[in-house]
Amino acid sequence: MSETQLPTGEPNITHDNRRYWQGTAEGRIDLPRCTACDLVIWYPRSICPDCQSMELEWETMSGLGTVYSYTVTRAGVGRKWREHLPLVVAYVQLDEGPIVLTNLVDIDPSIIEIGMAVTAVFHDTGHPISDEDGAPTSAILRFTSVS
Repeated sequence: MSETQLPTGEPNITHDNRRYWQGTAEGRIDLPRCTACDLVIWYPRSICPDCQSMELEWETMSGLGTVYSYTVTRAGVGRKWREHLPLVVAYVQLDEGPIVLTNLVDIDPSIIEIGMAVTAVFHDTGHPISDEDGAPTSAILRFTSVS
């Protein structure tokens, strides 16, 4: 967990992405890889967006990546977000290839650079991943500096 807890909503958990959300609840990034073309698929789905194969295997990612692009928001967001300004929204390229839209947390925005090494952190949403009693709660994937 990181120090900064940004607001989170309830995720839309479906059959295609349930394993991803189960992984976040346990502090890891699980994504499908197409066995036909070797693409790691983001956002999780049941068909490869590159070759349309349905032959997928789930893998646990390293949780490491680099900043691909980012922006710093300093004003103009809703009330529940204002206390978290400045807010950094970024694309992070995972070491395994996919580029994910996320937030960078616990980093001074003035030191963020394209290519900066980052690592995954998970923020509990407070929403269970299923209706079963005792089901773990999902977590939102965010990133922070490796150092």
